[in-house]
Amino acid sequence: MTEMNHTMYQVDAFTDQLFGGNPAAVVILKQWLPDALMQKIALENNLSETAFLCQQGYGYHIRWFTPNSEVDLCGHATLASAHILFEHLNAEQFEIRFESRSGELSVKRESDWYTLDFPTDQIQASPITDDVIAVLGGVRPQACFQGKDDCLLILDSQAAVENILPDLVEIRRHDRRGFIVSAPGDEVDFVSRCFYPAYGIDEDPVTGSAHTSMAPYWADQLGKLELTARQLSARGGFLKCRQLGNRTEISGQAVTYMEGTFRIS
Repeated sequence: MTEMNHTMYQVDAFTDQLFGGNPAAVVILKQWLPDALMQKIALENNLSETAFLCQQGYGYHIRWFTPNSEVDLCGHATLASAHILFEHLNAEQFEIRFESRSGELSVKRESDWYTLDFPTDQIQASPITDDVIAVLGGVRPQACFQGKDDCLLILDSQAAVENILPDLVEIRRHDRRGFIVSAPGDEVDFVSRCFYPAYGIDEDPVTGSAHTSMAPYWADQLGKLELTARQLSARGGFLKCRQLGNRTEISGQAVTYMEGTFRIS
C-alpha cells in the first residue's frame, strides 16, 4: 500500500484577526486527485470551502468543494489560496491567475490586502412571492433579485439583517445555491448575511462571491463605484468592493491559522 502526503493550510479570509472572517482549507497538488476523494477531504475538513490548486503554466487551476458539493465560484477560498502562494510558497509576481469553472480569475497583492477580480453577477428583479417571505420567516423584503446562483433580498436596515431568522428548511426547497440578505450599513456602505443550507452551510461566515451580486446593486443605489461592506455572521468579515461593469473587484485580508500534512493511502 502506497501512502501519499499532501500539504494543507487553513486560512481565515476577509479578516486581519485570527478566528475571524471565513476559514478555508487550501491543498496544493502536483496532479489532480479523483473528484470523489477531493470531496471526501472537503467533508473531513468540515469547513465551508476547501480549495484545491494544481499548477498550470504560469498560473494555477483552482477547484472549490463544500462539505457536500463542488461549486462554481468561491471568493474567500480563492483569497486564502492567493495568500498561501504569496506568503508561504514565495510567489514573486504581484498578480496570480487562476483558471476555474467560472473562467479566469486573478488576485493582486498590495501590502497586506488581496484583490479578487471576479465576473459580475447579472441580477434580475423578481417578484416578492409568499415563498420568498417564508424564507425570511415571515418578513417581507423591500426587493428581490435573482442572480446566477443566489437570490438577493434587500431589507431596510442593518438591524433588520442582524435580527433576521431565516427558515433554513424553506431555503432548502429552492433550486438555487442560497439566499443573500442585504441592507445599508450603519458604518459601511452595505451589510449582509448569506445562507446556503443545501450546500451544508447554514450560514456562511463571509462570502466573497455573493458580493459580485451585491456590489453592482449597491453601486447603483448609492451612486458610487467603490464600496465598503461587512458580513454580519458570528465571525464577521470586512470587504472593499469596486464595481467595474462586467467585473467586480473584491478586496480583503487574510491570516494563516494552520499548516499541516495529511496522508492518503
